[in-house]
Amino acid sequence: MSEIEQALWTDIKDEDSWYDRHLIEQYKLYVEMADRISQRRGSTNTFFLTFNTTVVAALAGFYESVPSYISIVIYLAATIMAIAWAIFLKSYRNISSAKFKVIGALEKKLPAQLYYAAEWKALGEGKDFRKYVPLSIIETIVPLIFFMIYLYLFMQSI
Repeated sequence: MSEIEQALWTDIKDEDSWYDRHLIEQYKLYVEMADRISQRRGSTNTFFLTFNTTVVAALAGFYESVPSYISIVIYLAATIMAIAWAIFLKSYRNISSAKFKVIGALEKKLPAQLYYAAEWKALGEGKDFRKYVPLSIIETIVPLIFFMIYLYLFMQSI
């Protein structure tokens, strides 16, 4: 039994119908919580992408007319926001990963392992890019690109 499973299960007997009903309800609730984390992650991406796109567009439009000391402050603030974005995404990835491990442990007690095991098999276990491209790769690259843009512009302004 894995460390997660040891932390997850109580001493209640599996044969108890009360146990089965509560297991299913807890499973449904936990899958819903995992989905909400994914929604918050998407909202965070939308916020930071909108912010960074707006900053880049504004800077491109007003590049010549903004005094260098103001543009330096803007680049510095935008660089900090790009770093914050990357930190938020790493945290969301870690939370999601932990939730899916717990969902997998819960599914071992259910009649079918739909969400965790079967779906992962259907996606080729992440080995075939035609079936599954991890969004975390894109989520890592985009804040890095904005960070490099701001860093370059900051260095040009000094």
